[in-house]
Amino acid sequence: MNKKWWQNAVVYQVYPRSFQDSNGDGIGDIKGIIQRLDYLQKLGINVIWLSPVYQSPNDDNGYDISDYYNIMAEFGTMEDMDELIAEAKKRNISLVMDLVVNHTSDEHKWFVEAKKATDNEYRDYYVWRDPVDGKAPNDLGSVFGGSAWEYDDETEQYFLHLFSKRQPDLNWDNKEMRYEIYDMMNFWLEKGIGGFRMDVIELIGKVPDEGITANGPLVHDYLQEMNRKTFGNYDVMTVGETNSATIEDAKLFSGEDRQELSMVFQFEHVNLDQQPNKSKWDLKPLSLIELKEVLSRWQYELQEEGWNSLFWNNHDQPRIVSRWGNDQEFRVESAKMFAILLHMMKGTPYIYQGEEIGMTNSVITDISQADDVETLNMYRERIEEGYSEKEIFESINAKGRDNARTPMQWDHTAEGGFTSGKPWLAVNPNYSAINVEQALKDKESIFYCYQKLIQLRKEHSLIVYGKYELLLPDHPTLFAYTRSYGEEKWLIVANFSETENQISLSQEPTDLKPIISNRKVESYNLKELILSPYEAFVVKVDDLVM
Repeated sequence: MNKKWWQNAVVYQVYPRSFQDSNGDGIGDIKGIIQRLDYLQKLGINVIWLSPVYQSPNDDNGYDISDYYNIMAEFGTMEDMDELIAEAKKRNISLVMDLVVNHTSDEHKWFVEAKKATDNEYRDYYVWRDPVDGKAPNDLGSVFGGSAWEYDDETEQYFLHLFSKRQPDLNWDNKEMRYEIYDMMNFWLEKGIGGFRMDVIELIGKVPDEGITANGPLVHDYLQEMNRKTFGNYDVMTVGETNSATIEDAKLFSGEDRQELSMVFQFEHVNLDQQPNKSKWDLKPLSLIELKEVLSRWQYELQEEGWNSLFWNNHDQPRIVSRWGNDQEFRVESAKMFAILLHMMKGTPYIYQGEEIGMTNSVITDISQADDVETLNMYRERIEEGYSEKEIFESINAKGRDNARTPMQWDHTAEGGFTSGKPWLAVNPNYSAINVEQALKDKESIFYCYQKLIQLRKEHSLIVYGKYELLLPDHPTLFAYTRSYGEEKWLIVANFSETENQISLSQEPTDLKPIISNRKVESYNLKELILSPYEAFVVKVDDLVM
């Protein structure tokens, strides 16, 4: 495999609305991000994934773009954007833009034009169908609930929207539309960005008449064309969000010889706490054995071809420390455990803002406290279906997307130092105890654990390129694996539980100094290993030890 710069990168996702407000309007902005670049440099990351800052009416928090060439006014100006790219570069940080090209906003000039008449030159930039027996063309559903078809009274046809009805789907069969998208991508690449994170990119090959949404027959043709016309001509990183991708799909999307994407985001592991064949809101306890099986399968299968993205959190996922850890008594230990477990795997790790200080889910008790369109739609639907409020709020507090979107907690002052005004979404009330200021003062904080993990990745090829091997696949509470590269082998062990664990991993006593650990331990004896709740460590071993 040809070594690429992004293979030993660590990515930090900034959700700009919630990161740092510079002007007191309660909304994070680009100038706020610039103010915090030194903090990100101290953490050690070398890529920022920036959630959308393009002009948008904000029906889906910026994932509904009305103008790809302009910046949303509440985030700032294109001059601010140019300054952010330049200031990040000074700190050896590349800026990866979030790109949404499966759909636009219904306020995009293309759609405004397309709605005017069936023979409008932009009509075919979107997906339109005649009614069938006076109804929608078929029963395709929207991700956000209800039908994926919306009737337009003016032109008496339905348009497709796989998400909100204010997010009409683009028609990728249309070559003129595709080439306009490529021109826009090159506009951003010429500005010197470090690549793109591509929202729901597996959907661009959809065949709605056959009910095919993800991984349609032409998706790879489109991506190869996009690669040739845009980012393939630059040394950048591209990651495709592919919610339903199998490992075989991932090899096609990210195989080195495929000329498509650098890597994919797949979500198999974060779907393990939902009931089979039900929605994300239908909860079930996580099985560690299942989690090990899924994560390990992706490690094994992409070992020689393709590339993994490693993540627990993002703007669509609840906080991992609340979800599968313990955000009370063992918050620090479990947050560090998740960090060590993930960052020692093969692939490019992603840190979501606030993860590095152990930010938690924010419990709500009234639907007026929710902002997210997906949550609000689910609440309405489930009330109508007869669910109790107790059941609904249990689901929202476990899985709602607002959990990830509460403002960044910088210090113990009002609103956590995020804004001098009223924040667009309430700051988690625990900000006075959990914040960056406190984390930087405490040498044993979660922040410094992440900082050390990032430093280790930069210094050791074993973490980037080493072979992965799972140990103890059937152990219900321990996650253990090895990474080996050349003559060197490391052992990673995590106690994924709130109880003490005892195990023997060696025939002979050992005295192994940890490379990193989330407890103050001088050395580990693998013959008689006693692990505290959520304890995790990494040691160098040789084959005679194991």
